[in-house]
Amino acid sequence: MKSDSPEGTVSWGDVLREATERFNQSGFSEMEARWLVEEVASCELVGASLNDLVSNRQMALYDNLLLRRLSGEPLQYVLGHWQFRDLDLMVDQRVLIPRPETETVVSHVLNEVDRHGGEVFVADLGTGSGAIGLSIALERSLTRVWCTDLSEEALSVAKANLAGLGQPARRVTLCHGSWFNALPESLKGKLHVVASNAPYISTTEVLPTEVKDWEPSLALYGGAGGTDHLEKIIEESIPWLTPQGSLVLEISPKQAGAMSELATSAGFNEVLVLSDLADKPRSLVARKL
Repeated sequence: MKSDSPEGTVSWGDVLREATERFNQSGFSEMEARWLVEEVASCELVGASLNDLVSNRQMALYDNLLLRRLSGEPLQYVLGHWQFRDLDLMVDQRVLIPRPETETVVSHVLNEVDRHGGEVFVADLGTGSGAIGLSIALERSLTRVWCTDLSEEALSVAKANLAGLGQPARRVTLCHGSWFNALPESLKGKLHVVASNAPYISTTEVLPTEVKDWEPSLALYGGAGGTDHLEKIIEESIPWLTPQGSLVLEISPKQAGAMSELATSAGFNEVLVLSDLADKPRSLVARKL
């Protein structure tokens, strides 16, 4: 769609209708079309705003984003940001796309934080965009949070999101490295909660093209059975936790039994498997006495 005059000759309503038609033809949802157009318009398109004219600059941006989405790039990467609980996170191909399943994991982490009360030390291992760790810092004012990641590129995204966090950012530390190795040794035995959305997809699992071709493999795959990283975190957690400390992991539903057994054998006294919004086992919560 072209707009040749500086003032524009095409309305947002026209653009929205075209986007909706093209998304429908490509098998994408109408809601995605609206989100993309409203991103370019920088406003919610209702009522009179649908009649506003689109500038040439806005039209060029729209054409670029539309082509990226129609080529198969995930909408979240096309937009460059995505809502996660109370955060509007910057996201791109350096990090996983934040998902609703992980929002429920954060809820379980917050419950564990609340069990302790007072100042609570939390580690978010493999933070990616910072979704879990930054949410904890934002939603609980007495927490101190350490966010780790092996990928320096992912930490760059987390750093950008941290910069937009405001006052709670003072209570967050970013650490580069693999799992517990990234943390200061002085934290050993002092963490009240360890949380992680570690890679848990089997390398043999067939993933949707949008996931396989676009999201970082380092953050997706956990070995042949999908549990390599989960096992390592479970087995190494106990010495890092305070008495009554807890570990919260996002898992695949089919891993619930094996990971529960491993947590028990690793020395956790209470092990729970909690469901996500789709009522699928999604979170492992393990507590030590």
